[in-house]
Amino acid sequence: MQKKYKLVISYDGTNYNGWQSQKTGSGIQQIIEKTLHIILREKISICGSGRTDAGVHALGQVAHFTPNKSIEIPRLHLSLNALLPKDIRICTIQPVSPEFHARFSAKSKIYRYHLHTDKIPNPFNLRYAYHLPHRFDPALVKRALPLFIGKQDFTSFTSAGSSAKSAIREMKRLELVEQEGGIYLEFEADGFLYKMVRNIVGTLLDLSKGKIRFEAIPEIFAAKDRKKAGRCAPPQGLFLVKIFY
Repeated sequence: MQKKYKLVISYDGTNYNGWQSQKTGSGIQQIIEKTLHIILREKISICGSGRTDAGVHALGQVAHFTPNKSIEIPRLHLSLNALLPKDIRICTIQPVSPEFHARFSAKSKIYRYHLHTDKIPNPFNLRYAYHLPHRFDPALVKRALPLFIGKQDFTSFTSAGSSAKSAIREMKRLELVEQEGGIYLEFEADGFLYKMVRNIVGTLLDLSKGKIRFEAIPEIFAAKDRKKAGRCAPPQGLFLVKIFY
């Protein structure tokens, strides 16, 4: 009987075209698949919990695969991390039940978006946070966060290209956390639409800048029109943190 295995993966997305396999360019999924093929000497397909875009990072991406033969987990773990690029790491490998599915078994996900608010950009943060070139009002942004909580239609915060059949998602938690040099916004939801987090962040930044009125946010939801919301924040500040099953 074939066994199914779960991977927890961490990566710096700067040099990649996102998670998903690409016809041209480098997708993190296909790099891991090619490395598994080298080690196991069979064609391996891995299924991820969802895609991350070019330039987006992950602390806890999850994928599963089902090889045709049994594997020695410690040996495979060492071999994968020895052969993979240093900006892609396999954190854990473990057997799971045949019913487990990295995407469809997920109950919720946490994303985190980092904003660097110091006047002078920190060169060591450039790949992992978005430096704000303008004034930022954390109190106003905090006041707006409850408007995004709950089960709602997030069509206005979904970019073109989404394959989701429904734009209804439940935002369980959205918090602003201060840290040295800036803040991060932490999102937990039962699922996320294409560029949903980055579009919400961009809307909040436009709110802080005075380009969007606080009272307009419910109107943006009701419009179900991406053009009514704010800009799409750049990818480098976004991290997929954890997936709950």
